[in-house]
Amino acid sequence: MDSDVKCPECGSEHAYQDGSIWVCPECAHEWSQRATLGETGAQEADGLGTIHDANGNALADGDSVTVIKDLKVKGSSLVVKGGTKVKNIRLVDGADGHNIACKIDGIGAMNLKSEFVKKA
Repeated sequence: MDSDVKCPECGSEHAYQDGSIWVCPECAHEWSQRATLGETGAQEADGLGTIHDANGNALADGDSVTVIKDLKVKGSSLVVKGGTKVKNIRLVDGADGHNIACKIDGIGAMNLKSEFVKKA
């Protein structure tokens, strides 16, 4: 565990890594390794490279995106409507090309493919 990692929100030294994100137990702030290393070392650390939206704009952790078409939610009768704005995305190296982790109001946590979103 890295003892030099501090929470960017409250400065706590008790931050710990949970999978690909860091968590602060004092203020409950979560951030990615990308934010800890800075943009220069982030691509080398997680192997993601640059992820682009449907229009070719580069995406980063914390960006807001808009869904460009209706998407069925697998295993459910729910549909994410085109035009839905998703705030505070997190870039991940997911299975089947799902490289955006996010929470959508009314649906919950899910993964999206970057080819179905545009930067807001």
